[in-house]
Amino acid sequence: MQLNRRHFLKGAIVASLATSGCQSLGSGKTSNGAPMMGFAAPVLKKVRVGNIGIGGRGNAAVSRLMRIPGAEVVGLADFHEERVTKQLAKFKDKTPPKHLYHGSEDAWKRLCEAPDIDLIYITSPWEWHAPMAVYAMKCGKHAVCEVPAALSIKECWDLVKTSEQTRRHCMMLENCCYGFNEMLALNMCRQKVFGTLVHGEGAYIHERLKSLIDPKKYDSDSWRRAWTLQHNGNPYPTHGLGPIAKCMDINCGDSMARLTSMSSNQFGLTEYATEKFGPESKEAKMVYKKGDMNITSIRTELGRTIMLQHDTTSPRPYSRLNTISGTKGILADYPLRIALGPNTHDWLKPEEQAKIVEKYTHPLWSKSGKAALAAGGHGGMDYLMDFRLVHCLINGLPLDMSVYDAAAWSCIVALSEQSVRNNSNAVNIPDFTRGAWKTTKPCDFADI
Repeated sequence: MQLNRRHFLKGAIVASLATSGCQSLGSGKTSNGAPMMGFAAPVLKKVRVGNIGIGGRGNAAVSRLMRIPGAEVVGLADFHEERVTKQLAKFKDKTPPKHLYHGSEDAWKRLCEAPDIDLIYITSPWEWHAPMAVYAMKCGKHAVCEVPAALSIKECWDLVKTSEQTRRHCMMLENCCYGFNEMLALNMCRQKVFGTLVHGEGAYIHERLKSLIDPKKYDSDSWRRAWTLQHNGNPYPTHGLGPIAKCMDINCGDSMARLTSMSSNQFGLTEYATEKFGPESKEAKMVYKKGDMNITSIRTELGRTIMLQHDTTSPRPYSRLNTISGTKGILADYPLRIALGPNTHDWLKPEEQAKIVEKYTHPLWSKSGKAALAAGGHGGMDYLMDFRLVHCLINGLPLDMSVYDAAAWSCIVALSEQSVRNNSNAVNIPDFTRGAWKTTKPCDFADI
């Protein structure tokens, strides 16, 4: 009943957009929209933020934003009143947010409609990301959301078209693009250390879904569990794909053209449930559609390849692979290893690799790494992501990741499932830039 209700609510939310209080596109409205490539919004003196969804991930986001110069949290929205109340305790020495909404499924809309908010920061369950971002932009707000930004091709196009029509930023909060090793790889790619890029590998390998077998956790993580029961493919591709896409200049120099995807059968959850609750338990008899391991292969328009993996069931150490390979060398992660010509039969020795890391550490980490590590958040990457976001908005700069990135990286969710369902046949990947990738200059992460 709970799962059906959630899907009903999502449908009701999408349908209600047309009759909401934010029908007007506000001061950013254009007749037919315009491309958002390299778009820079007007300078903001400060970024007034409204946070939607303040559970685990949202709770951390509020804490980070309070530490970032130029940002002010002025609004909070969550279905659960106690979550909103808990957040207020953080504002002892700061002005507390005046917009507080909770207790109903559409409380978040009131936050989007508030006139004195510049940015809506979305950390809700992933099925709400696209509808909330679309509504926020139609209310004249910039929107950023957790990953993935959308779950269907239609939702991807909704994000793109709404951003173009409203002239509002829509960025997916892909924090892994700001990891130390990911930015090291990006800087080395920018300086052609690896020569011509040929291949990249990314993943989300993280044993975590076994906890969802426990009935006590059904309510708190029902949205993750629901997806595992009902879908296959790669539901969480962007942590691995995002950094590789930035290295390969996807959407600004190259474009993903097509993919094939294959999933193993589901073994781990059923085996775990049988051992924990017994072979006759309802947990052991549940049918999970998502295979334990999914492998998705992508070919780009320039003929490069990307391999993505997803496995949150098998007993494997955490890894995002984070591999980028070119004609002159390779960087692979978990643990970090680098090989450069002329002898690439072996990885660099520790002392040699340390010199390379020092030489090519990304300027953002060189200048802001200490502050990021002090603030925390997945080793500092979360802080740098928010720091850069606010910095770009108050200085009128293009954001590090565009709405086209949000759509292209997120569409792998739906397309991988489509390929798996059709015997791993190839599926074309939409060009959300409509050809603009051919003439757009590479998007880079400037330093602070």
